[in-house]
Order: sequence, then structure tokens, then C-alpha cells
Amino acid sequence: MTPKNLKIVAYDYDLPEWRIAKHPLEQREQCKLLRVDGDGHISEHVFADVPQLLPANSILIYNNTRVINARLHFHKPSGAAIEIFCLEPHEPVDYAQNFASRGSCQWLCFVGNSKRWREGEVVLDDPSLSFVLRATRLCRVDNASIIQFDWNWREDAESSQSELPTFATVIEAAGQIPVPPYLNRDTEASDSQDYQTVYSRIQGSVAAPTAGLHFTDKVLSDIDAQGIPRRELTLHVGAGTFQPVKEDDVAQHLMHSEFIAVPLSLIEELASTDREIVAVGTTTVRTLESLYHIGCLMYQGRWEGEVPQWYPYEDEHPRLPVEQALGIVAQWLKAHGLKTLLASTRIIIAPGYRYQLVKHLITNFHQPKSTLLLLVSAFIGDDWRQAYDYAMAHDFRFLSYGDACLFSCKSK
Repeated sequence: MTPKNLKIVAYDYDLPEWRIAKHPLEQREQCKLLRVDGDGHISEHVFADVPQLLPANSILIYNNTRVINARLHFHKPSGAAIEIFCLEPHEPVDYAQNFASRGSCQWLCFVGNSKRWREGEVVLDDPSLSFVLRATRLCRVDNASIIQFDWNWREDAESSQSELPTFATVIEAAGQIPVPPYLNRDTEASDSQDYQTVYSRIQGSVAAPTAGLHFTDKVLSDIDAQGIPRRELTLHVGAGTFQPVKEDDVAQHLMHSEFIAVPLSLIEELASTDREIVAVGTTTVRTLESLYHIGCLMYQGRWEGEVPQWYPYEDEHPRLPVEQALGIVAQWLKAHGLKTLLASTRIIIAPGYRYQLVKHLITNFHQPKSTLLLLVSAFIGDDWRQAYDYAMAHDFRFLSYGDACLFSCKSK
């Protein structure tokens, strides 16, 4: 079976707006948790139960990305308001180098009120800030634009401030957290904390890996007490995560590309472990499963830095054992003197996909007709609909600030 034959209407369900959580619970770990085991049995818990629900021989892996204040509000000299939404670095293209830039950098961005900005620069000049930020549109790329950002001290800034702030500092001070559009509300001060995981540390995402929002330091320490190792990797979540499948045929949907970074030490550990992998969130799933396909691409001499969308389903795919595929990636890194794999992935995980690494998944409830719902369906089969029906009938809260799920891969 290939996802190219799927009709997205089969992954639709009725989601009333009042079921979408506008804010998280005050105590994150007290949200509801829907458990579906490998045989399709459903049970209800609270998230604080997760440490006791995980298999004793498991390893927990999560995404340490941190959401940036990607939404910036500028004005033209005429006074027209222009919103710029940062998507990904353009120059320097490396996230770390771009965030370390002082004085100038370029990003791929969405532009709001774009028709009012045809030429010239727009300015973000907030008296509460010590700098002035300017933006110039260099060119358009599909429905986005390449934006040049330049900043300098305000004229009344402290004269002792000689070195300009980094772009990381600029966007943190001048921007807003980009809460999901389906919340249908403006960003609030509480989102600065609520929309970050407690283990977030690598800046780059424009959306949170929301399955991780339920974790607290207490839950993590309880997992440690169970003797379950915790490991981290990075996938910077792009705005495409909110993009529904608009075409009737899944084959017509173009997946967005996302940056991933995985330490060599973790790749080597996964190549040899007999522990069952528990992935926190669909972003972690995409990263882990992409590792396997990167090894297969390297084996075929086809690795060019990104996992293509439909590669897992190709007849020419070598279907290597997991240990061999991950071993190839590890050896490639060592041969190039690298401690971390930096890559991009565009894979679509949908019914017909065969999971290679992930055995258990902690996730949220996802939007109808979304690629995230396709990923869940590939993981637990048609049980996704029974799970969602149960959640609807038992007052579960949906989407980013909603309740959680713990799924085990469908028994074969």
C-alpha cells in the first residue's frame, strides 16, 4: 500500500471550535492522557501517570527545539502596519550562525498586508527597545519572501554599548511567540512560557513540538526514577506543520522541509540498543524515522542532504536492517569528522508506511485532514478513529494546548 492512493476525506472528523483548548491547564501534567496499546485497547489516565505507563525497557527521546518570537510588527513611513513572520534562515543558512549575526541577516518569511509593501524598507522602532530594526524585501519565493534584516542602536542608546546585539537577542526582544492560527486569538504574555517545553534550548522553531508541553520537571524526574533513559535531538518545526492536506489525493500534497540535528552518540546508541523507543511528538518521530532512510540513501550513494518525501515507498528502497542503516550514518559522520548529523527531511508518514525505530508515541490530538493525523493512522491503524471518538465522548481537549495520547505501534 502506498499513501499516494489515499483520499484525505478518510482522515476527516468533526472538530467543534469549543473542543480546541485555548490555554493549557495550570498544572501541565494534570491533563488527560488517552492510552491505546498495541492491541487497540483504550484506557484513560492523567499525564502524570506516564512514568508508570512506559515500558521498563524503553528509552524516551524528545525534541529540544525552542520556539522563537517569529512574529514581528513593522510600519512603513506612511504608517501602514506590516507583519513579518520568520520561517527559516536564508543567509547565513545555518541556524546557529544566523542567530549569532550582528547587524544584518536574511530570512525566508511570510509577509502580512503584503500588498501595502511594494518597495523600500519598513521599520520596527519601539521606544522600549535599545535598537531599531529595519526590513527590506529582496525577492519573492512562492508565497513567501526573502527579507533582509538590519539593526543598529537607537540614537539615545547607552554609548557604552559598542557591540550590536545578536539576531537571537533582537528577535527575542522585538518579536512575539507565534501561537497556532487555529487558536483564533492574539498572542498573550502567558504564551511565552506556556508555548515552550521545559527542555527547550535550541532556538529555531516557529511552532512548538506540542506533545512535550505536558512534561514538567517532576514528570521527568519520575521517569529517571523508573530507570528509563532520556535523550534529545532537534527538529526545527516549520509553519508547514499547520498546513492541512487541501487536495483530495494525498499524492498531490507537497510536504515542507524541516531541519534536523542528531548527535553521533545517539545514533550509535540507537544502532545497538534493545530498548523500545518512545518518541515524544510527531517531530521526534519524523527525525528518528528519517535517520533510517538517510542510512539507506547513503548505502545507495544517493544522499544529498535531504530525505525526499516519497523515498520510503520507492520500489528501489534497499530495506536495510535498522542496525545496518544507522551504522552507515555513524560511519559517514566519523569519516567526515562530524559529531552531529545536520540534515533536512521532507518525508510523509502515512498509512502504508512501515515504522523502523519508533515503538511508542506520546502525542496530542491533531487537526482533521492533517499530515500529523496521517502519521498517527500509520502508527495505530484504524484505531485512530476509535481513539478520537472516545476522546470526543469523554470531554478531552484538542490540539496544541489540549490533552495527550500514549500510543503503541499497532501489533502486526
